[in-house]
Amino acid sequence: MGRISFSCLFPASWHFSLSSQVLPRLLMPSLRQLLVSGLVLCLIGLLYLLLVTGKGHASWIRNENHFHRHLARVTDVDATDTSNPNLNYGLVVDCGSSGSRVFVYCWPQHNGNPHELLEIQQMRDQHRKPVVMKIKPGISELAKTPEKASDYIYPLLSFAAQHIPKNKHQETPLYILCTAGMRVLPESQQEALLEDLRTDIPVHFKFLFSDSHVEVISGKQEGVYAWIGINFVLGRFNHVHNDGEAVVEVHVPGSDQQEALVRKRTAGVLDMGGVSTQIAYEVPKTEEVAKNLLAEFNLGCDAHRTEHVYRVYVSTFLGFGGNAARQRYEENLIKNTAPRNKLLGQHIGETAESPILDPCLPTDLQDVIGPSKQKLYLRGTGDFDQCRQILQPFLNRTNDTQTSLSGIYQPAIDYSNSQFYGFSEFYYCTEDVLRMGGDYNASKYAQAAKNYCATQWKTLRERFDSGLYASHADLHRLKYQCFKSAWMYEVLHSGFSFPTNYKNLKTALLVYDKEVQWTLGAILYRTRFLPLRDIQQESLKGVHSHWRHSFSFVNNHYLFLACFFIVLLSIMLYLLRLRRIHRRTAQHCTPSSVPWLEEGLGSPTIPINL
Repeated sequence: MGRISFSCLFPASWHFSLSSQVLPRLLMPSLRQLLVSGLVLCLIGLLYLLLVTGKGHASWIRNENHFHRHLARVTDVDATDTSNPNLNYGLVVDCGSSGSRVFVYCWPQHNGNPHELLEIQQMRDQHRKPVVMKIKPGISELAKTPEKASDYIYPLLSFAAQHIPKNKHQETPLYILCTAGMRVLPESQQEALLEDLRTDIPVHFKFLFSDSHVEVISGKQEGVYAWIGINFVLGRFNHVHNDGEAVVEVHVPGSDQQEALVRKRTAGVLDMGGVSTQIAYEVPKTEEVAKNLLAEFNLGCDAHRTEHVYRVYVSTFLGFGGNAARQRYEENLIKNTAPRNKLLGQHIGETAESPILDPCLPTDLQDVIGPSKQKLYLRGTGDFDQCRQILQPFLNRTNDTQTSLSGIYQPAIDYSNSQFYGFSEFYYCTEDVLRMGGDYNASKYAQAAKNYCATQWKTLRERFDSGLYASHADLHRLKYQCFKSAWMYEVLHSGFSFPTNYKNLKTALLVYDKEVQWTLGAILYRTRFLPLRDIQQESLKGVHSHWRHSFSFVNNHYLFLACFFIVLLSIMLYLLRLRRIHRRTAQHCTPSSVPWLEEGLGSPTIPINL
């Protein structure tokens, strides 16, 4: 039997041979074998198409949208292009206790995806500065002259109207939301002020404004809006999460799904002002006890979808701010010192020569507190640990489990899978003097505060005069930094029960280099149904618009698949041609034409050089 030998010029080991019986089977397959092979290859190609153009396309679209949303947050410091006809606008007036401010927001047309929220950002003028205006005093000062409310608010709305294109005024929603200053007024005075605004504003301005757009909001609402604004800027409402991002299992209220929804972990908010302290965080799992303390809301435009339903615990504690706590502390000293002196026949604190020793003031700092008839003289001893002990009764804790300040119920926090941001006094206490803002470390913070308290007041003044502290730190901050450091520590760890080894608290003044106001969360929540209009317009475009959108990505895969089938067809045609040639050769090759078979000679070798 003849053999065909294959060899290369080099190296010598590249040599093999095939018998004449095996060769036709390899090079000349039957038609059935060709069809089976082609069918298998076609199935492989279709599987590739489904995997790449299906999953790959979806993930690519999600990643692209995530990239553009992140880019929008980073680049929204550019001036707003008011010539863009697809840009929408909205106004929120924050009527606070000390003054009122108007914030102008803008957002592009919604992309029509019901799973996504509006991309709202603060409007910026031609100098790239936020379009904001503030006036003083607060609107509550007009309680006895409510007919002047509209005149009071007029400069703010006139300022905003100048920045928004006139052809957009009628579709620009206006919200006037009043906070702390108005809450303390009697309801009759509140309503008189609001009624004047409802009546006069539509006469002078063409904004989208109705009676429900002006109201006094509760502290709980304000806290929810602040929580929404911060998490929106952080991108936590974008449910497309990449590998490595923290997620949480959420039992969505009102959902028919038995399984928990897995989505991005939101951030909790701690905010300590001068008067009050506030905490807000999402409660992922249902807790029957706390239902009346939770705010449940849907940020999505479709009430039937539950992916943007959130359950947030918010609690505000009046009197637990930094300045209010110091005031309560001093009032307690005044109230207890006189009876103690009378009982013991002493005169502690009545003169500078015999002051009350205050562990919450820096060492040797002298201070005077109380009214003129009840003046008390203090001298600091700078004992941080003793100050903490003295402040614990002011937290009003109870022995009940799962309670915080003043015995208020607090839903459980998963400290192993949570993140919090601390604002205002949480940031000032860590950064202004101690220069430790950012990632919070309890042990390092306590040690730095202890060292500060123990430092002589004279030395602290010298450091202050040398500019070693933050530029906005003043003498008031220096005097009460020791007290506020201890108060912040106790509120966080004894009041809210955060463990001292908790590593996911960031103290901050800005988020992405921007000050986030609760008004951002307010307009995001109150305009949540606006995307319905864009979604309806998007649905009218039909399937063809979706095809045009996706074709730019999938055409490369279709092109690859077409080339794959062309090559496969060429191979099959080539093998069929070889099969035909082999048959012709077999017909012409008879035993008489092969003399070496008749002579019984050994089969010759046919060399083929490559």
